[in-house]
Amino acid sequence: MAIFKDLLVVVDDSAACAGRLDLAVRLAVRFGAHVIGLYVYETPVIAGYARTDVPAGLRVGNSIVPSYLVSRAEALEALRQAQHEMAGRARELFRKQAEVAGITTEWRAREGDVGRIAMLHARYADLVIVGQADPDAAGSESLREIPQQLLLGVGRPILAVPYTGTFRTIGERVLVAWNASREATRAVNDALPLLQTATQVTVLAINPRDGVSGEGEVPGADLALHLSRHGVKAEASWLHADDVTVAALLLSRLADLQADLLVMGGYGHSRMREIVLGGVTREILQAMTVPTLLSH
Repeated sequence: MAIFKDLLVVVDDSAACAGRLDLAVRLAVRFGAHVIGLYVYETPVIAGYARTDVPAGLRVGNSIVPSYLVSRAEALEALRQAQHEMAGRARELFRKQAEVAGITTEWRAREGDVGRIAMLHARYADLVIVGQADPDAAGSESLREIPQQLLLGVGRPILAVPYTGTFRTIGERVLVAWNASREATRAVNDALPLLQTATQVTVLAINPRDGVSGEGEVPGADLALHLSRHGVKAEASWLHADDVTVAALLLSRLADLQADLLVMGGYGHSRMREIVLGGVTREILQAMTVPTLLSH
């Protein structure tokens, strides 16, 4: 049986990070997994060396650089110090949560581009846990694309955790978004450790296709049968609607089922070095209400 043994959780300074760490720790306890906490801070950059290059009250995350610093060298040093302090606070939060659970952990703090560094470390993990960016939080712009970068660039399942909400359970009631694609097939296979321990799994096909490239006579039934051979209690269902988006239907069904996990394929391709995701994937990443496991 496939199982998660190495979990990588991307740690940041957001208020939602504590909940993300709690979720990672609970998964580690369930599967007897090792948890790696990865904190990445960007290389500070201040142009020039004049007084005007150092704005008064320069903010780095939740820290403010004193306005009396006027030289570029002093400002850079203050920025680095603030970053190290934030990393220290994040590490202490990580340590406390893991210590209570009694799991094995590893802390990694790196400087550079968050997406690139996270992709490198994610290649040696079974599951990557990352937060949804809060659009109203300071500094979220640089974090917004990390789930997409990891999804399309790593080849590992990504568990994206909403920035708002409390998730007391995960993987007890699971909704699988099924369209018989390669990406959806990959996501279901990657999610097997969670599906096998779930009490309820619903395979949902939305606006299923017809013909030899479709989902079968009863959409989702073939997948439910396949999952049953892996000890998964799954039932198939389908919905058809032309006037509602697929993402909106998924979110509505999640609420109806009181599901605590969505499993779906992540769609997209690279064009002129710019990540372009499919509409459903992007909408879910922007409006998710429960943790979502995605594979590409």
